[in-house]
Amino acid sequence: MTLKQRLVRQPRGLWLWATALLLALLAIMPMSTAVMSVSVALVLGALAWRWRLARAAAEHDEFEGLPSAGYRQPVVLVCGDGLNALFDGCASPAHAIRRTGQGCYLAVPHIEALDGLTERLRVQRPEWAGQLSVMFVINPGAHTDSERLAGRLQALRHQLKRARRRGPLPLWVVSYLQSEHDTGPWFTWHCALPAPQVFAGGVHLDLADWQRQGKRPGRRLDRCVQLNGAAAWLSDVVLAGLQGRTPRDSLGPAWLCAVSYVPVLPDGMAHSLWQQWLRHRIGVFDTGGDAPRPAVSLPFPDALLHLLPVQRPPLGQQPALLKALWITVFAGLIALSSSAWHNRQWLREVSADLQAYSSASPAHPARRAEALAALQRHAAQLDHHYRHGEPWALGLGLYRGEHLRAPLLAALAQSPSAQPGALANRSRAVRLDSLSLFSPGSAQLKPESTKVLVSALVDIKAQPGWLIVIAGHTDATGSAEHNLQLSRARAAAVRDWMAQMGDFHDSCFAVQGFGASQPIARNDSEKGRAANRRVDIRLVPEAGACGLATSGPGRQPLSHSATAFD
Repeated sequence: MTLKQRLVRQPRGLWLWATALLLALLAIMPMSTAVMSVSVALVLGALAWRWRLARAAAEHDEFEGLPSAGYRQPVVLVCGDGLNALFDGCASPAHAIRRTGQGCYLAVPHIEALDGLTERLRVQRPEWAGQLSVMFVINPGAHTDSERLAGRLQALRHQLKRARRRGPLPLWVVSYLQSEHDTGPWFTWHCALPAPQVFAGGVHLDLADWQRQGKRPGRRLDRCVQLNGAAAWLSDVVLAGLQGRTPRDSLGPAWLCAVSYVPVLPDGMAHSLWQQWLRHRIGVFDTGGDAPRPAVSLPFPDALLHLLPVQRPPLGQQPALLKALWITVFAGLIALSSSAWHNRQWLREVSADLQAYSSASPAHPARRAEALAALQRHAAQLDHHYRHGEPWALGLGLYRGEHLRAPLLAALAQSPSAQPGALANRSRAVRLDSLSLFSPGSAQLKPESTKVLVSALVDIKAQPGWLIVIAGHTDATGSAEHNLQLSRARAAAVRDWMAQMGDFHDSCFAVQGFGASQPIARNDSEKGRAANRRVDIRLVPEAGACGLATSGPGRQPLSHSATAFD
């Protein structure tokens, strides 16, 4: 069976449930909008493709004439001997269907097709899962090769074991014996009844009562003798052949064994295994197999259909529900694992920034400023999670952000920004467009950039205890390494100009280059790329920063250039 066929045969509800779970998993994964859109489109496309295949398969119904899904009587898959006689002499009984007042019979032309036919029937009629059974017809006079018969029984056992993995499938064994008189009643051995029963005219009788009530006791006695021989043959040859060598291979007892008499057997053979068995066991030789065989019809065992179990399969035997349960468990494990991993990464990131801030030396104000800015971002995120709830990627009962609040707030309380009114009095950040300062791909200030830089210098006023942080940014055009160098060179050029024009000490500045790692707009449009090419200037409280002003009149700004284009 191909993968395409397996996908089509899965119930539609199972696919809908799996798709809903997958979309929920995508929703909790931290990913960009573009990646999220592509993933959702792929999932919905796969669902639409599968739905189209299922619809095409439903339109091509190979079981023409099946009852509707609401049919609640037994549905019997018939395999074995005499299929042409049972299904009105069909030349090819493949998919032949017969409906009676008590049930529906479906021919299985080859025993090797039983599992596949049962699976396809369950796909097209999933509501019938508890109504299906298999009737194996075995006529004692129709077999002359014991090894071939053993092979058929082994094939039936293998097919039934595979078919029963997907749901209950009772087996009943039916046999026909030849009688010179009229058609006889049905003699049955039920798995729940110790004694054989006789079903005649809608009445159930014990075998002994049936024998006493007959008008011709001698004829009924002959039938009982022949019936005992048939029952012994079915037990020794057929039922024993259906059991494996080990309990694991065993099918268990047949649900029902039934025997009936017919005037003519359509497939009787001379010197059959049945004749040999009669000769060796009870000394009787049956010559019925030598007579010519006219076309006949065998009766269906309608009178026995009420003995078959017709029920909905229990939860553990419903494949779709079981698969849905396993899919749900698997999706839950993925969600929990993802939440645990992201919480762990979040803890590592905050702990690393706390360690970086506490270990940063005052001699490296840029590093302390960067670490302090990271702590402030973390504090803002924790506050947002506290007010509005944590995101799904960190949730599912595994959120550990509250454990970070105490050490994070303690570190921020020791910084100068924690002083009363410090953050309120801080100058606002100034954002400069790179194209107004530099030519494309260059870090050399343009002559006309003086007006823009003077306006920025008015807003940025150095004072003791505050660090002027200048950060350069580029768009995503070009290599990451060149963009990083270019952004750092541009920030340094602005720093040199401000240090010269504002007569600031070098300790007042910190230069940072981020390349394209911190975009403020999408890089897939010219407008977004222009917004990402920028230089940000802000004041950050830092103890010991900007303590002296020592630059003299002879100071000249440094020249910078780079070859990467942003």
